Amino acid sequence: MRFESIIETVGDTPLVRIAPHVHGLQNIDLYAKLEFCNPFGSLKDRAAWNMVRPGLSAAVERGSQIVELSSGNTAKALAAIAGMHGIGFKSVTNRMKIPEMREMLLLLGAEIEELPGQSECLDPTNPEDPLTLFHRSLDEPGNTYLHTDQYYNARNAEAHETGTGPEIVADLDGRAPDWFISGVGTAGSSTGVARALRDRNPKVGVVGLVADKSDFVPGIRNIDEVQEVGIFDPLTYDTIEKVTSAEAIDGLLTLVRRCGILAGPTGGAAYFGAVRYLRDIGPQLTEPATAVFIVCDRVESYLSYIRKRRPELLGLRPRNDSAASVTPEELSGTAAVGVAEAREWMAKERPLVVDMRSPYAYAALHIEGSINIVDELFADLVRGGLPFSKARPVLLACPVGEQSLRYAALLTRMGHPNVRSLDGGIIAWRDAGAPLVRE
Repeated sequence: MRFESIIETVGDTPLVRIAPHVHGLQNIDLYAKLEFCNPFGSLKDRAAWNMVRPGLSAAVERGSQIVELSSGNTAKALAAIAGMHGIGFKSVTNRMKIPEMREMLLLLGAEIEELPGQSECLDPTNPEDPLTLFHRSLDEPGNTYLHTDQYYNARNAEAHETGTGPEIVADLDGRAPDWFISGVGTAGSSTGVARALRDRNPKVGVVGLVADKSDFVPGIRNIDEVQEVGIFDPLTYDTIEKVTSAEAIDGLLTLVRRCGILAGPTGGAAYFGAVRYLRDIGPQLTEPATAVFIVCDRVESYLSYIRKRRPELLGLRPRNDSAASVTPEELSGTAAVGVAEAREWMAKERPLVVDMRSPYAYAALHIEGSINIVDELFADLVRGGLPFSKARPVLLACPVGEQSLRYAALLTRMGHPNVRSLDGGIIAWRDAGAPLVRE
């Protein structure tokens, strides 16, 4: 095959059957749509090109900069497209959690701007959130950016309604699968593919996968965050189920080691969620059925993510002093205090309040008297032993209370007698009208 431009290779990705002895499902053929075969390495290549295309010529003519609120694969694809057309790309985010992605964006020549968002993602419900304010400013008259706006741009879902979905139907000899399972990030791929499949067969079952509220799976939002995405419509999905980082890595391992499919955590989560959902359905079927899930991107960009959570997979000694080692039982036994209780405890016991958000979020608004120790630095401190005197009560706070709970459980395991987590995090504190100050 010969092409005039790398852009021409976007789409037409393989649909690969997962061997039945691997997934163990009865009466169901399971297929993986390998979106990492797109030229820039992910599912987002389709949406990035479809969103940027209408305004690209004008942007090149006036020397504009493409901008997107993304710290992941959408940013990577847009950075590559911008470079090909001789213009710049700016990635705007609160915080980049995957170091390899930051390095890749810099290698592509992207500009990275981290704004002091009060949470780790866009929060349109908060009119004072700096990340949200910047997002709104991009639509004001006179701005010179080409804003692709993946969270609200209908062309995000359209890329999959006209491309990914019909490709699946074509590869299944003109039939839609009986089930489609997908992680929900911007909701573009799950929405667009679902529309295309249901155009062929309205009975297609669609399963949306979101991250557990207390966890982080790249490319998948948790059930609270997904409500903030303009494309997201809960009616798209027959069911929405949670998946954890541990389950995502387990799914990834199966695909990598038993199928030769070098899937990242998002694909691992989709595989794990698909098998878990379909396991009880197969024996009830009277005729063979098919299911499709998406492998969004490749594993190489997530080795630091795996190293942090499952170091033994990379030949490293497992650590007993990491938040990833905390068990569900430890989490359920850890003190998580609501805003009212926390304020009363603070007035009485005067605990040390540790804000674990990014420096940008802390600078925007924080609890008066708190100190800022971002979670990665906090992890380093914990590895050196208890970072605080056992005599000092400690209240940990993060954006929504998930990471702080894990670290509170870890400190409790290590022998700290009086450590608590702020339930709901700084978002709950703000929503309760409790006072916050600026740096």
